[in-house]
Amino acid sequence: MVARSELLEYTNHLLEIDRFNDYAPNGLQVEGREEVTHIVSGVTASFELVMAAVEAGADALLVHHGYFWKGENPCISGMKKRRLQQLLKHEINLLSYHLPLDAHAVYGNNAQLGALLGIFYIDSFGSSSPPLMMRGEFKQPIPADELSALLNEKLGRPPLHIAGGDALVRSVAWCSGGAQGYIEEAALAGIDAYISGEVSEKTTHIAREMGVHYYAAGHHATERYGIRALSMHLSKRFDLQHQFIDIDNPA
Repeated sequence: MVARSELLEYTNHLLEIDRFNDYAPNGLQVEGREEVTHIVSGVTASFELVMAAVEAGADALLVHHGYFWKGENPCISGMKKRRLQQLLKHEINLLSYHLPLDAHAVYGNNAQLGALLGIFYIDSFGSSSPPLMMRGEFKQPIPADELSALLNEKLGRPPLHIAGGDALVRSVAWCSGGAQGYIEEAALAGIDAYISGEVSEKTTHIAREMGVHYYAAGHHATERYGIRALSMHLSKRFDLQHQFIDIDNPA
């Protein structure tokens, strides 16, 4: 058992949330019980995940995609009401970490994705502050189609591969989720291949014209691993019961 305040203080400090200008609040989004013994974690605080946390008897729900995004309708009605109603009724704390979880060097989505794919990490880079993209290399160059097969094997989802470079891939840049916009920076850095979750219409043309392989591996698929790694770390540190619940999402 751990006090909610202690859990929050530790996690906020670990992820250095004050360094990020984010699209939603990081940390505690919905206040529940003061003591936490059981964490459920997942990618997005959908109604289905909220109800899974209720069924599990969780004191806290830890997610990557929470609520209260910039520009969204602030009214508590419909879908938003149903989600918040269940959290408040069952006194479940909602903890959400967005960009800080993407960027963390150990428990982050990008760090965990790189390790899963067997990429040797070199550094983080890019125009965002702090930088979110990571770059690294495979120990030996691999065929571009083999990288597609590797992503399919590890993520359980075939990626969209836009072939824009040489047949072999050694250097790789990656950023999970909706980070397709970083492809130009990756190409200018001399990277052979760039991996993100989502794809835009213009991404195809950029990949082809700048000579870089692009892989859209799925927003959800690329962001399952950070939240699971973080929650496992917290459960060990504070001796908490933990369940990672993956709500299927093909996007």
